[in-house]
Amino acid sequence: MGPVLESFLLVLASEMGDKTQLLALVLATRFKKPWTVMTGILIATLLNHGLSTWLGTWIAQWIQPQTLKWILSLIFFAFAFWILIPDKDEELKDSFGFGPLLTTTVVFFLAEMADKTQLATVALGAKFSSPWAVTLGTTLGMLVADALVVFWGHRLLEKLSMKYIRYFACLLFIVFGVGILFAS
Repeated sequence: MGPVLESFLLVLASEMGDKTQLLALVLATRFKKPWTVMTGILIATLLNHGLSTWLGTWIAQWIQPQTLKWILSLIFFAFAFWILIPDKDEELKDSFGFGPLLTTTVVFFLAEMADKTQLATVALGAKFSSPWAVTLGTTLGMLVADALVVFWGHRLLEKLSMKYIRYFACLLFIVFGVGILFAS
């Protein structure tokens, strides 16, 4: 698979039930402006994932390919098990008085810091050394995952079992980790 598709799938799967997806639901419920919330998510994600992908690409230049392969595989295996731990539904405590767009952008950007999605984006940047493609894929994955809750919210989450979504995401990370090990 190419960097856009692999990045898209990994972020889409790992965002299901993630704290930032829950945050998107809270923001959409609070502000009642789904397109504004999605625009804030887009801005925050482009900034966060763009920087993360660049960092991963830069790191890949300084690490031997064989060592990088093992590091990336171990990271993907760790993410596979980390994703099985559900995030807590944390209430948005303060809207900062900035309005829905700026509040969503700032809060979402900060929530993504050191999140598994951001760390996976760094790893994907290192794996592919294609910052534009990885940023595009991860951003699209984030937008699709968050659009589900922003526009359809609780109705969708009532029909899907988060346990099985987490199992699927775990399996996806394991498959990609094994794929990295056996790639030439």
